[in-house]
Amino acid sequence: MISTMPNPKTPKTQTLKRLLRLTLPHKKKVVLASICVLLVNAAQLIKPYILKLVIDDFLIIHVEQNSVYSIKTMGILYFLVVAMGGFFSVSQVNLINRVGQEIMRNLRTRVFKTIQLMPLGYLDKTSSGKLITRATNDVEAVSQMYTDILINLFQDIFLIIGIIYTMLIINVQLALISFCVLPLMFIIVFVLKTRIRNNFKKMKSLIGKINGFMTENISGMKLIQIFRVEKDKKKEFLELNNEYYKATLFQVWMNSFFRPASEVFQSLAIAILIWYSMSKISNHTLEIGVLYAFTTYIKQFFIPISNLADSYATIQSAFVSSERIFELLDREKYMEDLDKGISMEHIEGDIEFKNVWFSYNDKDWTLKNISFSAKKGQTVAFVGETGAGKTTIISLISGFYKIQKGEILIDGININDIKKRELRKNIAVVLQDVFLFSGTIEKNIILNNNIEKDVLEKAIEASYVKEFIKDCPKGIYEPVMERGSTFSAGQRQLLSFARAIAHNPSIFILDEATANIDTHTEMLIQKAIENVAKDRTTLIIAHRLSTIRNADIIIVLKSGKILEIGNHDMLMKNGEYYRGMIMEGEKENI
Repeated sequence: MISTMPNPKTPKTQTLKRLLRLTLPHKKKVVLASICVLLVNAAQLIKPYILKLVIDDFLIIHVEQNSVYSIKTMGILYFLVVAMGGFFSVSQVNLINRVGQEIMRNLRTRVFKTIQLMPLGYLDKTSSGKLITRATNDVEAVSQMYTDILINLFQDIFLIIGIIYTMLIINVQLALISFCVLPLMFIIVFVLKTRIRNNFKKMKSLIGKINGFMTENISGMKLIQIFRVEKDKKKEFLELNNEYYKATLFQVWMNSFFRPASEVFQSLAIAILIWYSMSKISNHTLEIGVLYAFTTYIKQFFIPISNLADSYATIQSAFVSSERIFELLDREKYMEDLDKGISMEHIEGDIEFKNVWFSYNDKDWTLKNISFSAKKGQTVAFVGETGAGKTTIISLISGFYKIQKGEILIDGININDIKKRELRKNIAVVLQDVFLFSGTIEKNIILNNNIEKDVLEKAIEASYVKEFIKDCPKGIYEPVMERGSTFSAGQRQLLSFARAIAHNPSIFILDEATANIDTHTEMLIQKAIENVAKDRTTLIIAHRLSTIRNADIIIVLKSGKILEIGNHDMLMKNGEYYRGMIMEGEKENI
């Protein structure tokens, strides 16, 4: 019978090892900091021993003083030890802080890069609040551990070891008496640690929900105010906030408990030591200087214990945050490799779907046996009810998802074999909900790409952005607020067209680009589409007849299947479903 041994490595041990591995690129600084820690601790240990010698030799026994061994030389030695400790303490703090900040810079970069390159399938299922929390709050919690806790942790652990060793060297019996309270202290910590850890996990989860709730509500504030649901949203927020408040109160209580408890144990240890030592001193079997040194060492011993008690909550928080960060970073193997595949600097724009089946959840088919082709220069329009699969087809062409069955060909090559970076370089998308970044009009069009000035000017002219830029005081350098809130929906849409034209795509995609805009802007967009569609493959999703009627191919979708296909005239004649949509809708709205 084969038995499987349990894995002794707990998640916490694994997390600690991974945190320590992050320091490997900085091992020279870590080694120097460790040497500084040892020297600082040596200074801390030598000071009580110098005073012990002064008390026993010069104040009690009255040994003969000379030029080498005297109260004066002991005073000078004490000063030098203090100065040495101070110098190396400053050096240690600077080294550890530098290492900590470098690690955090690299960790933030890795977290951002991981989120940036995660497949959309993962981002669809993960709330933005959770991701924001991991990229900000969690990284900050780990940063606090490296820059604040780690500085003291190294020093405190080495100091405790040094104190124990020194006390055992001086007097084993007194050392054991001094540490008799430690088992009880460790039992209390052991009992509480699981509750503290679980509470921190709850706090991290709740702050993620709060961040997500805030992000969602700020984005949808206009809708909330229109439908007058402020009270309902406030009630939901208060429930979340109160739950977080209760979890925080428990943590505050824990934080306030550990230091006083440590001080009680320190006082108890000193009291027991003095009680035991009094009879020894009376019998002249123990020197007063030894008792003084031991009481000083006990105080020194409990200082790092108190520091560790104060830091315990922060350490637990950092461990929970580390686990959440590493959980995200472990998904790096699922990250898109944008440079893997066949190099295609320029794509002609021929698209072919061959018996494509696709599901977002591997259970319910969103697309069922889809087949069609679009040649360079053709305009293809997709129409159908909500949920028919129109936007899904666009997402597949952009390479955001992988299909389960069938084949998608771009210029005759399987889309999975093409470098995603070069594929997307040849695609431009204009969405219904235009996203504009804070910056200027120019930056929102070029998106930090190297686009020549004349190309930018042509794009502005072809998209009719020039129509409203002339009224902006700073022209293309006009500031853009968050999400372009200072521009109208139509102006934001025209800027999106300018962005698409400036990047000179081979495949041009419009996803409900003419929805929710005024008649004048729609007319400008129709002209812009004509400018963009020349010698490009254009894919259009629209509900407005004016946008699709001139398309070379119109594909009618229903429940993930192609129901009808042809141009407008053919479908009006032979396409019962398409004709019904036209006749039931308003003149310009299918």
